Amino acid sequence: MSTMLAAVLHDFNQLELEHVPVPEPQSLGEIIVRIKACGICATDYKAIRGIRRNVQFPCIVGHEPSGVVAEIGPGVSHFRVGDEVIIQPSGSCGFCEHCRTGNSHYCEHAYTTGGDGPEDTRPGAFAEYMLAEEQTLFHKPAALSFDAAALTEPLSGAWKGVIQYSNMQLGDDVVIIGVGSIGLLCMMVARAAGAGRLIAIDTSDYALENALKLGATHAINPATEDARARVYEIIPGGPDLVLEAAGPIEAVELMVELRRRGTNWNVFGITTHETFELDGGLTHFLEGRMDASFGTTPLAMSRAIRLMEAGLIDTEQVISHRFPLSEIHQAIEVMGRPDRNKVIINP
Repeated sequence: MSTMLAAVLHDFNQLELEHVPVPEPQSLGEIIVRIKACGICATDYKAIRGIRRNVQFPCIVGHEPSGVVAEIGPGVSHFRVGDEVIIQPSGSCGFCEHCRTGNSHYCEHAYTTGGDGPEDTRPGAFAEYMLAEEQTLFHKPAALSFDAAALTEPLSGAWKGVIQYSNMQLGDDVVIIGVGSIGLLCMMVARAAGAGRLIAIDTSDYALENALKLGATHAINPATEDARARVYEIIPGGPDLVLEAAGPIEAVELMVELRRRGTNWNVFGITTHETFELDGGLTHFLEGRMDASFGTTPLAMSRAIRLMEAGLIDTEQVISHRFPLSEIHQAIEVMGRPDRNKVIINP
């Protein structure tokens, strides 16, 4: 049996480069993909560092992959060996009520490859090869690089949160709290959708500089100025949409403070179980719409691919570092630094 190099997580802070068996397609619809690029998500970093605890050991994380079909199993009809592909990191049964009503990310029998959420967690893409099901693959546009294509999943989440769930409209004044890689993608989606004033808020000057380069009209650092006062100086009538893409509870609290009547707001970035307070009566009379968004769907993946293929969003602009798989430990160290955006692994 042939082997491949993979980064195997045996325990928190115990990531080992090992040679493990190359997976083989056995069940109906299974495909082996030679991984060409995989982004490191903050949830991957949190799993490796022990910040996220819902991890089953040993495991191979990494859930933002692109690659080339290396082998097909029985029953595969839409892909051939040599096809360049993008992989959605979550699979669904297609038959439960959630799947049948378009919410496949709620699937009662869902699984994930290299990610988190469902109990059924399968080996991910910090490896030379990965086993995937045909239903999770998308054809990569020829003009799209593998590195850019690897960001389809986070871009799809940004589209789903900003457009599908928060229903951003042409000309809306938008505030993005947290402009790391996912916040930048949300901002780029809002810009492509015709945002009016587009305000980036972050405690990192490095992140704010990137946001301004990529289309933000204004940048605010709440560590050095009153963020609410500054937002209302820029947008006297208040924002139409506020999206929290940062993670800390303080970002959610700031989002609540920024609301005016009719403001839509999306709890997008926080994944930890923390609480914040709402004035019930005020929330009632403000009549804003609160949304949240997690994961992705085939629709969102398709839309993200279309955005990249049409040249509306260039995801390579948010990539700051690239490492071969053999240097994944250095990549993880970079993930802990403030002066980075998306980090890519090229197995």
